[in-house]
Amino acid sequence: MKVTSLLVVGALALTAANLSAASGHQDSIERLGMASDTLTAMVNTPDKGIPEEVLSNAKCIVVIPHLVKGGFVIGGEHGRGVASCRTTEGWSAPAFVSLGGGSWGLQIGVEGVDVIMLVMNDNGLQHMLSSKFKVGADASASAGPVGRHASAGTDWKMDSEILTYSRSKGVFAGIALDGAVVEQDKDSTRAIYGGNRSFRSTLAGKVHAPQSTQAFLRTIARTAHASAVADAN
Repeated sequence: MKVTSLLVVGALALTAANLSAASGHQDSIERLGMASDTLTAMVNTPDKGIPEEVLSNAKCIVVIPHLVKGGFVIGGEHGRGVASCRTTEGWSAPAFVSLGGGSWGLQIGVEGVDVIMLVMNDNGLQHMLSSKFKVGADASASAGPVGRHASAGTDWKMDSEILTYSRSKGVFAGIALDGAVVEQDKDSTRAIYGGNRSFRSTLAGKVHAPQSTQAFLRTIARTAHASAVADAN
């Protein structure tokens, strides 16, 4: 009787684990789709989106769809997304990230916004490859310029390691994320890749991109190409 009970418990535990893994995989696939939608929206709103020359110079793109931001008196942010970096052979396989942090201030309600982070130089890239860093402390960041072209008066090209943007109700704007922590989303990494993959190896182009990530990679390549063509013209 006890043996039978143990077998039943074991079977239930295994079923629960399989369901959890399937759910995690599906959640990660949906996040890739939402990230693709955010990038597509960015291209389709050039006059109110990220300037072409900014995007065409970015070394990495991080998309965090539906970041939850809000609270009463104490504000906070939390979201999960994906990142990809340029390599000699194109864009890297996506690395899954989480972004969390807190900010003091009078904030009422909860708002979901899409966040895009652009890594602009080698210093920012090294922070990105480290698998965990704090925005504003480890890596300098600033709210990015918005519009078809970056203003000549901005210093994004010279000084900014990371430029940060938000999208809410179809409108892009620069956003300050100082204090937010960006780190590897290990659960999503295992769900998609079947095991752990480091940020460094993934974003350096040393990890094969599974079929489930190809649609996102096509979108990011198409987005970057469109911006490069527009910038050249």
